[in-house]
Amino acid sequence: MRHPIFLSLCLGSAVALSACDKSKSGGEDVERAMADVNVIDESNLNDIMLTVGDPNEAAAYFQRAVKGAPDRIDLKRGLAQSLVRAKRPAEAIPVWKAIVASAEGTQTDSVSLADAYIRAGDWDQAEAVLDKVPPTHETYRRYRLEAMIADSNEEWKKSDSYYETAVGLTTQPGSVLNNWGYSKLTRADFSGAEKLFAQALDYDNKMFTAKNNLVLARGAQRKYDLPVIPMTQIERAQLLHTLALSAIKQGDVATGKGLLQEAIDTHPQHFEAATRALEALENNVSNG
Repeated sequence: MRHPIFLSLCLGSAVALSACDKSKSGGEDVERAMADVNVIDESNLNDIMLTVGDPNEAAAYFQRAVKGAPDRIDLKRGLAQSLVRAKRPAEAIPVWKAIVASAEGTQTDSVSLADAYIRAGDWDQAEAVLDKVPPTHETYRRYRLEAMIADSNEEWKKSDSYYETAVGLTTQPGSVLNNWGYSKLTRADFSGAEKLFAQALDYDNKMFTAKNNLVLARGAQRKYDLPVIPMTQIERAQLLHTLALSAIKQGDVATGKGLLQEAIDTHPQHFEAATRALEALENNVSNG
C-alpha cells in the first residue's frame, strides 16, 4: 500500500524539481535575451553616434564607453573615428596607434591612422604608415591617400596612377576626381583639370567645390563663360565672382569688372565680396 504513495511523492518531487529547473532556465534565458537586446541597442547607438550624431558629443560618448570597457576594440575605433569627424585628428592619432599595435588591429586601421596623420598635417608619418601596409590591401581609401601623398611630394606619375586606381575602386568617384583635378590644376594642366572636374560633376552635380574648381580651370584658359552645369542662382553669382577674379589675375581687368557686376546683379541678396572687389577695382582705376 505504501508503494503507490511513495511513487506519487517521487513523481511529485520530480515535477517540482523540473519546475524549479525550468524556472531557473527561463530566468537565464530572459537574462540572455535582455543582454542580446542591450547589445543590439548599443550597436544601434554606436552607429548613430558615428553617422548623424554631433561629432564632439560622439567623441564624449565613446570616451565614456572606452573608460567603462577598455578592452573593446570597436569602442576605441568609434572614439578615433569620432575625433577625426570632430576635426581633432591630433587626439585621434594616439587612439589609432593603440588600435594598430593591438592584436586586433587591421590594415584598415593602419589606413585610418595614415588618414589622421594627413589631417593633422604630418605627411611624413602618414607616408611611413602607408609604406608598411602591404600592396595586397587594395582599397579606394588607401589609394586615395597614396595619391594625396604623391601630390605632396610632387610625384605626378605616381599621383596619376594612384588616382586612377582609386577611381576604379569606388562606384562614387566624384570626390576623388575632384581631388585629381585639383592636382592637375596645381601643375598648370588646366585642360586636364577641366575634364576631371567635369567628370566629378557627372557623378555628383551638387558638389560646389568641383563647380568652383571647374570655373578656375576654365578661367586659367581664358574661358570666361560659365560651363553648362546645374547651379542655383546663388551658386551662379559665386561662380561669376570666381571667374571675375581669375580674369583680373590674368590682366583681363575689363572682363573681370563686367563679371563682377554680373555677379552682383545675379545674387538674390547683397553680394558683399563681389561689391568690395568691384569698388576696389574702380578705386584703383580712378587713382591710377
